[in-house]
Amino acid sequence: MTPVHFTFSTAFALGLLGLAFHRIHLLSVLLCLEGVMLSLFLAISLWSLQLNSTTTTPLPMLLLALAACGASAGLALLVATARTHGNDRMQTLSLLKC
Repeated sequence: MTPVHFTFSTAFALGLLGLAFHRIHLLSVLLCLEGVMLSLFLAISLWSLQLNSTTTTPLPMLLLALAACGASAGLALLVATARTHGNDRMQTLSLLKC
């Protein structure tokens, strides 16, 4: 495994571990998801550069656009949650309480 592959694999794994173990606030969950998407974007970008293929060139931009849409939806949920519940703690969020 090259150092570049190790770096992206470690960044992806750390994002998933942060998502699994640090779910206290909704903002921390959103930041972990953005870290995962950023590591995937960089990995796919370098992968398409290594292949020198024109068919894989739009994949990183498509992933970046989907990540931006997900981030905007997540921030909208964060604002709505903060307005209705008064905080962004994950313990107060439950589908049964709504």
